[in-house]
Amino acid sequence: MEKTANTQYPISSLLAKRWSPRSFDNKKEIPQEVINSLFEAARWSASSNNFQPWQFVYGLRGDKTFKTITDSLVEFNQLWAPEASMLFVVLGNELTPNGQKNISYQYDCGAAVASLTVEATERGLFVHQMAGFSPEAISKAFNLPENVKPLVVVAVGYADVSEKLHPNLIDLEKAPRTRKEISEFIFNK
Repeated sequence: MEKTANTQYPISSLLAKRWSPRSFDNKKEIPQEVINSLFEAARWSASSNNFQPWQFVYGLRGDKTFKTITDSLVEFNQLWAPEASMLFVVLGNELTPNGQKNISYQYDCGAAVASLTVEATERGLFVHQMAGFSPEAISKAFNLPENVKPLVVVAVGYADVSEKLHPNLIDLEKAPRTRKEISEFIFNK
C-alpha cells in the first residue's frame, strides 16, 4: 500500500512517500547490511556540539531482545508491532560527556531517528515510532544507567496489506494522511 503525501509544495519523494504503517510483512527479514546502513544514517545525523547522545537497543523478530521490547509495549501496540522485522528502543543520554545536563538530547535523538527513517524509506522499508511503551520496563530489562532515558520504540519492516490487521486497526491503516496547513505553524512577525 502506498500513501504518498498530498503536498502543497514540492518536497523530496522520500519524504512524500514516508508514512507509518501498522501492517508489516512478518515473512520478510531485513538483511544485516541494511540494518547497519540504517544505523549509519543515524550516526551521521546532526548533533548539538557533536555529543551524539543517542543509543539504540535493537531486536530482530524471534530473538530475546525483540521479545523484551515487545513486552514493554502497551496492549494497542502489541496488536501489530510484533509483525515488524525489527524493533528498537531509542535511548538518550541526558548528560554531556563532561557530566552537564544536555538540554538538546531529545532533539538530537529525534534527528538521528529522522535520518534513519529517510534511509529506511530509500531502501523500501517503513518505520513506525511509538510512545506507547513502558520506559521503566525498558530501563529495568536493559539495566540502563539513570542518565540514559528510553524515549521511543520504533518498528521497522516491509509494509503489508491492511486486511491482515485486527479489525479495529484497518480503518486507521487506510485513512488518508493528513497534516496541519503550513499557515498553522509558521510565523514571520
